[in-house]
Amino acid sequence: MDLLKKKLSDFDITFKTAMSSKDGERIIKEVSDVDGYVVYMLGIWVGAGYTIAGAGKPTILIDDLYCGSSELISTYAWAKGEKLPVLAVASSDFEDVVKALKLIRVIVLLKKSKIIVVTDRDVRKTSEAVKSSLGVEVLKVLPDKLNQYYREADLKEAEKWAEKWIREALRVIEPSRDEIVKAARMYLAMKRLLEENGAIAITVDCLTLVYSNKLEAYPCLGFFQLNNEGSIGACEADLSSTLAMLITRHLTGKSSFISDPVFDLSKSWIVYAHCVAPSMVYGPSGPVNPYIIRSHAEDRSGASIQSLMPLGEYVTTIQVNPFEKAMTVHIGRTVANIDDERACRTKLAVEVKADRILENWRWGWHRVTFYGNWLSELKSLAKLIGFKVYEEDV
Repeated sequence: MDLLKKKLSDFDITFKTAMSSKDGERIIKEVSDVDGYVVYMLGIWVGAGYTIAGAGKPTILIDDLYCGSSELISTYAWAKGEKLPVLAVASSDFEDVVKALKLIRVIVLLKKSKIIVVTDRDVRKTSEAVKSSLGVEVLKVLPDKLNQYYREADLKEAEKWAEKWIREALRVIEPSRDEIVKAARMYLAMKRLLEENGAIAITVDCLTLVYSNKLEAYPCLGFFQLNNEGSIGACEADLSSTLAMLITRHLTGKSSFISDPVFDLSKSWIVYAHCVAPSMVYGPSGPVNPYIIRSHAEDRSGASIQSLMPLGEYVTTIQVNPFEKAMTVHIGRTVANIDDERACRTKLAVEVKADRILENWRWGWHRVTFYGNWLSELKSLAKLIGFKVYEEDV
């Protein structure tokens, strides 16, 4: 108890003791308004674990080694058979207990999160699926509103942001200073929308709106800045990828980026390509990697980012399907930043089991990539939120 209070000082934890299944029933009645339960098994054949796990809340079963082992094994096997949101921890390292409990915080943060989607398309079905699967609220905003805030953005403040981006860039190739100022005004407009609505994430139907002359500037540099500072900016009104980025942010504290993956089977690579990527891949307090300000690759206009990300490190790539309550995941190691005029500006090459991933691919083109090997944590989180996990590289 003392360790949990010390390690999770921001948690509101209520402690109860159960010696029987009836005690478990009593506890559920006494503390039903909770985000989750933790059953720390100090003895066997008590039965409380079955009762508490059966309540259907996210539940973590923890074995005090040699004391609760047999009941943890049997309770967990039963809970899995019942498809309950239950995770088991059996470890001599107390940090594994702390890591498991932190997953409940991720679930809580997701339920408190809001996503803004800027589009004139009907996104009601996807928005409802996002809400029902993870409790995330989606707010639709018409492009006219974003354009209004773009026009109202403070020009001097926009110029300061533009100068900062230019000064910190490795170089600027195609865009003029005026084009970068436009991008800064769009960043300020998106920031205003987020603040007014208490939202953490925004996704804009950028390509469709720009090509139909319904958006006054590309949002790419704005997305870049939002992702660097701890919010989320996502491309193409892709709510599934935005949800994946949201999970990533709450789970790891790191930035992530959407991409159009390109397979190179001859090298066992996937090249994750897009015109938006962060330059602070380890999160807002981490180091900054070099970046180049480029035009948007699709039409050679506007301003976007070519981020030169760290090499020789593991990355995790996921996608989320809120309709199926499932996610895909694969792991790789970064090997190259590709400089090629074809496709999008940022192109991070990752060594993976490319042939297996191609065979197991599902759910469209986009994927979301972030630094570190987070497979174990994602699988554990999936158990607590009732998601199926497809490992694409198996």
